[in-house]
Amino acid sequence: MRCAVLTLFPDMVAPVLGQSILKRAQEKGLLEVSVQNLREHTFDRHKTADDVPYGGGAGMVMKAEPVLQAVDALRAHYQAAHPETTLRVIIPSPQGRPFTQELAQSLAQDDRVVVFVCGHYEGMDERVRLALHPEEISVGDYVLTGGELPALVMIDAAARLVPGVLGDAASAAEESFTEGLLEYPHYTRPAEVRGMAVPEVLVSGHHEAIRLWRRKEALRNTYLKRPDLLRDRELGSEDRRLLSEVMQESLVQVPVR
Repeated sequence: MRCAVLTLFPDMVAPVLGQSILKRAQEKGLLEVSVQNLREHTFDRHKTADDVPYGGGAGMVMKAEPVLQAVDALRAHYQAAHPETTLRVIIPSPQGRPFTQELAQSLAQDDRVVVFVCGHYEGMDERVRLALHPEEISVGDYVLTGGELPALVMIDAAARLVPGVLGDAASAAEESFTEGLLEYPHYTRPAEVRGMAVPEVLVSGHHEAIRLWRRKEALRNTYLKRPDLLRDRELGSEDRRLLSEVMQESLVQVPVR
């Protein structure tokens, strides 16, 4: 997976990329992330990257030229080695379509270089969108200071799905939303913490019983926390039976397809 982050504040991005799974993925050569300072593509000695909005109003607007220059430079850099290389440009924006596990998988499997253009201030000159035709993706219905944190969220979520990044491939397969359900609860040593014991089934050594418990608890978590994920989901006979048990135990009824 190849990525580039175009930002006015590279120090918001670089430290996170140097930690934990993202660091190890880069060391293994499974993830490549370039962080580019947009101010290096400005045209004056003050490295001005923003200006007042036409028509008046509060705040400042990011200038189009530094962004377009940075994208051109990235394209030229990658195509110098591989002329067939293309870019997938993404602007993190609350106006965009919601980021999902499906979109994360799309990024993880993409052969293109994924370029995140991080906005700031009141936003960026609309001519960036008109020139680049980027995808706009939202990590939630709220406003952040800039696009750096959403870009990191998307990189992290996608990198985990690149084969070899996680130590155990099953980890990604069993995580929340991978199958459209929330994940089951996890326990580790010691067997008892402040009077709370690990469920007996998990220490039983009975693999089928453990599998069924985990599936049922995944359905329970989804039913109690995100019932919307179940409403349009076609359930198999086993899942319907387990969910029926969950509903009876919860003493709450909702329609199930």
